[in-house]
Amino acid sequence: MGSNTFGKKFSFTTFGESHGKALGCVVDGVPAGLKIDEAFIQSELDRRKPGKSKFETARKEDDKVEILSGVFEGLSTGTPIAMVIYNTNQKSKDYSNVKDLFRPGHADFTYFHKYGLRDYRGGGRSSARETAARVAAGAIAKLMLKELDIQVKSGTFAVDGIEAESIDFEGAKESEIYALDAKQEVAQKEAILEAKGKHDSVGGVALVKIVNTPIGLGEPIYYKMDALLADAMMSINAVKGVEIGEGTDSAALLGSQNNDQICQDGFLTNHSGGLLGGISNGDEIDIKVYFKPTPSIFQAQKTVDTQNKDRECELKGRHDPCVAVRGSIVAESMAALVVADMLLLNLGSKIGDLKASYTK
Repeated sequence: MGSNTFGKKFSFTTFGESHGKALGCVVDGVPAGLKIDEAFIQSELDRRKPGKSKFETARKEDDKVEILSGVFEGLSTGTPIAMVIYNTNQKSKDYSNVKDLFRPGHADFTYFHKYGLRDYRGGGRSSARETAARVAAGAIAKLMLKELDIQVKSGTFAVDGIEAESIDFEGAKESEIYALDAKQEVAQKEAILEAKGKHDSVGGVALVKIVNTPIGLGEPIYYKMDALLADAMMSINAVKGVEIGEGTDSAALLGSQNNDQICQDGFLTNHSGGLLGGISNGDEIDIKVYFKPTPSIFQAQKTVDTQNKDRECELKGRHDPCVAVRGSIVAESMAALVVADMLLLNLGSKIGDLKASYTK
């Protein structure tokens, strides 16, 4: 399995670059007979697409998705589902001045030293533009989860350290920055615009919640559900940290405080974030995803060129002042893909399940 593929049973492979002709994905392992709602897939891409407001990059892309294979008469055929999204608004000339420079905070330096070359036009494969393909794949996963009444929600929990004090996932859908707390939204927006006005950027935190997860998802020991969720989130551009449940705060608690006591109606608390031993316990799964400030800022910065000579870097182009905003949609999609993979993997965990499927 290559480094561009994620998942075991329900897997997807992405392809394409930021300023190439197109990008897309191939989703494999989708059970046959799943209703493929193309309008829903497009609506998911619309949530992530750029250029919708002043809080995002000005690059406008329609992100129209085209399904190439794996669907017949509106249903999945059980074969790979290939989808393509054409790039229509590239401005590659914006990057001509950094052709031989390494942009601070970007993967230019590491890609060049690993491969001996790089696509300098917006970072090529390392660009967050690649995540559009993940959202398309995630939409297929969500269609499968819908059949089991499993929901995945997300929103912007924090911007520039300004945290939500209450959580409203439905309200977040109506927010330009997907803010989870309407009372904090104004301050969060002001922080984004202030940084943008100074040709700078801010970081943020996305919150993802998975609801109605069945007990037993997760493959110990080396394919635990929490480990795969962390893997999925850390694979997203600009993510520098992931917390599940109580997260890092659990290190400051006593065992008597952190343990989720159990009664016949379920768990009394959810410090574990819905996971015990890497396996889902039936409670809600809570994930916080920490995004660094967008490295593309319009200030002069010190760097070196491909000959390792000291240079000054001044960027042009169109960039998100807070990548966490649209990043929350990507995190939500990755969570859905993890759950879909775990559902299929779990089917063979009990002999009774196999007998129920194959015994007439």
